[in-house]
Amino acid sequence: MKTLTITDAKKNLSRWLDAAARGQDIGIVRGAEIIALRRVEVESTDYAQREYAATPEQIAAFADATDKRYRRLKRSGKLVTVTTEQLRNLLE
Repeated sequence: MKTLTITDAKKNLSRWLDAAARGQDIGIVRGAEIIALRRVEVESTDYAQREYAATPEQIAAFADATDKRYRRLKRSGKLVTVTTEQLRNLLE
């Protein structure tokens, strides 16, 4: 494991993040602790559970309700697909 001081990590943070993303073990020394940099996969369900303490059942119910609303809006014509150029024109 490559260990760094906080100052060294801050000076070349992009370099160390790239190394961690490639799988290299990188640790930053803070007091008596070493804090590891590592790549993690994040899912929206994971976020909802951590940030809002949502249960898997609540997340599933929300996903179902969202899918139903999406289909209803699409059928009614209130939800349309636009290209990037069309969106730019709408925002001007």
